[in-house]
Amino acid sequence: MARPGNEPTDDDDYIDIDDTEPEGLKGADGGYSWEEEYKRSWDVIQEDANGSIQSSVAEISDQLKRRRRLRDTEAVQRGIIRHMVVVVDQSESMAVRDLVPSRIHAALNLLETFVGEFVDQNPISQLSLIGTKDGLAEALTELSGNPMDHIGAIRAKTNRDLAGEPSLQNALELGMHGLRRAPAHGLREIVCVFGSLTTCDPGDIEQTLQALKHAEVRVSMVHLAAEVFIFKRICKETGGQFSVATDADNMKDALLASVPPPPLSAARGTSDMVLMGFPIKASSASLPTPCVCHHELTFTGYICPRCKAKVCSLPTDCDVCGLPLVSAPHLARSYRHLFPEDNFVETAASEISSRACFGCGVEWADGAPPSVKPQSGAVEGAARPAPNRYRCPGCKQAFCLECDIFVHEALHNCPGCV
Repeated sequence: MARPGNEPTDDDDYIDIDDTEPEGLKGADGGYSWEEEYKRSWDVIQEDANGSIQSSVAEISDQLKRRRRLRDTEAVQRGIIRHMVVVVDQSESMAVRDLVPSRIHAALNLLETFVGEFVDQNPISQLSLIGTKDGLAEALTELSGNPMDHIGAIRAKTNRDLAGEPSLQNALELGMHGLRRAPAHGLREIVCVFGSLTTCDPGDIEQTLQALKHAEVRVSMVHLAAEVFIFKRICKETGGQFSVATDADNMKDALLASVPPPPLSAARGTSDMVLMGFPIKASSASLPTPCVCHHELTFTGYICPRCKAKVCSLPTDCDVCGLPLVSAPHLARSYRHLFPEDNFVETAASEISSRACFGCGVEWADGAPPSVKPQSGAVEGAARPAPNRYRCPGCKQAFCLECDIFVHEALHNCPGCV
């Protein structure tokens, strides 16, 4: 019971409600500090004097492009001979529709782009696909440099059927088994695209982690739901990257980050000389001959210079003598990763004397890049400020933002320097 005056006794349950504001909870803008983490995107869009939001939308688009143009251009030793296994989660968790139209469709559509980019930027590397569902792992394609084999497996309807839970341990074990034939001078990598928060493993995954480290296999993962401790730990201890995709664009950036070859660590052994073969293209319009890779009769192919066996495509390893087979253009395209093109220097428009972009030849427009034409009937003075130009540090030529991205992502050579 309470004494007169509503004073609590020692035996009574007493709750002290403090309605004063604790110190340190208010942010800089007057709101709570935890609210500052979230940005209200609708406040970023502002109308101009003409009532149009095109200038704000174009500015946001330019910010995303500027983020893409900042690249690591340091000339370091990189592993340009790569053997990568891509693991795709085919469990029921991939049926969630937080990505359009679903996680599995968004992931497989992005993997088609990833395969094309990987083969284009790593022409002497090889790739394979593994799917995991119902606690099992299945090889969808073998290690190959032919992108059509992988894209065909991605588009297969049976690979879009979802069931059960994934097994990360089985997928990693199968990936290591497929990488056992990879040469010691090449990089061994496993990239996982997961949507499940659980994994159904038959054994101790710690033993698999130690086997990965012993085999020098680098594991990276893009998760579509949340951060999982064991997933992140495996990536961290093997030297890979772990990221959580918040939307489709973020998933694309995280997955395509595995396309450029990573730098080699100082502790990793390197090879000064690598034995390779340059096969001769053979064609026979009258009589087909069998290939050693698919065991099928074909009219065209490439003849191994050591054992004279025929393979269908390059690059690959000869199934008879094991000699790596490449072509001279493949080596030339891989060379650009060792000496990448320097980033262009962002320069104010007032410091550029040229009247047009050196790349596309389009004249500079006040308040808009060359690829964006000003709206007809716009209010004078309502255009956004003239965007900065991007100058090559070698030839000192000025480029627009679109040409800067095209030079570094497609050409890999400055047109003013060649």
